[in-house]
Amino acid sequence: MEVYTSDSSDTDSREQKTLDYGRMNLIDINLEDDLHSDAKISIKSIKDIEILLLNHNRLTRLPRTLRNFLSLRVLDLSSNCLRELPEIIGQLPLITLVAKNNQLTNESLPKSFIIKNQNSSLKELNLSGNMLTHFPEQVTELKNLRYLYVGGNQISSISKDIWRMQSLQVLSVGGNLLTDVPDSVGLLSQLQALVLCDNLIENLPTSIARLKNLKSLLLHKNRLKHLPKDILSLRDNPLVVRFVQDMSLNPPTLMELAARIVKTAAVSVEPGDLPQTILDYLSCANCCVNPQCKGVFFDNRVEHIKFVDFCGKYRVPLLQYLCSSKCIEHEMPTRPPTNGATRGYMMRKVLLG
Repeated sequence: MEVYTSDSSDTDSREQKTLDYGRMNLIDINLEDDLHSDAKISIKSIKDIEILLLNHNRLTRLPRTLRNFLSLRVLDLSSNCLRELPEIIGQLPLITLVAKNNQLTNESLPKSFIIKNQNSSLKELNLSGNMLTHFPEQVTELKNLRYLYVGGNQISSISKDIWRMQSLQVLSVGGNLLTDVPDSVGLLSQLQALVLCDNLIENLPTSIARLKNLKSLLLHKNRLKHLPKDILSLRDNPLVVRFVQDMSLNPPTLMELAARIVKTAAVSVEPGDLPQTILDYLSCANCCVNPQCKGVFFDNRVEHIKFVDFCGKYRVPLLQYLCSSKCIEHEMPTRPPTNGATRGYMMRKVLLG
């Protein structure tokens, strides 16, 4: 949940602007009565409240007094038993709305999250873990929304109008019933994270390769048989480029250099010759994956992305652990080397970061 920060940096002022009813095992009537209580009003004015926390209770509906929170910026309704979000939600100047883990359906959502004739201030919307069966079309009106979470529902398709959400940075639709992804997703120019895992997706659109700001793409637990050539083959794919650029090499320590010589020269070392900590260190040597190299490494290694042929159609990025930059092979073999369990373990496939 995006943390809302008011202009005031005074802690007491923030506390005065926060009303916390989280984890109080409240039911509807308890909350309604408490919001009307003279004791609570004497401490805080409802019109000044900016953060209202109602998470982890037993609420099945929201109090009618919610309409009086004219300055509300953050509303957390997660982990209740809510069956409906009233239309008044769209009339509040919210920045963050969290309604995950409830019993909401498409029919029980507000027809609009936007105040009439005004731009929406909503930047984060979390409807994960509910009972939605299709993508809520009304969210495509939220031009300023940055984070949308609708995972853990029963959504079968993503709206083709998703392209209208040009401020979107995170789109999380994992754990649904998606079978495909619309081409219009590739028009979300600001998207940095796309979560599609745990679905029934068989194909991905090539338009995803146009998401130049994408840093995270989660695809596991789907029915994908192949990925678009544009995603796998492009060397300037942002996911692969970021992975390569983030790599750095620190010089090995003197201890590692000495240990490498001992191992590569097959120097005989018996118990008692060296302290036990040194013997334990020597036993942790890892073999370089370059089949032409007989070297080893310990804590220091070179991480190198190598593109290899996959099924004669695609070039798949593999992450190699090498003992030295001199072990980088510039020619691409038709298949990755498989020289035993040790090397197989040290060369793990990295697919799109």
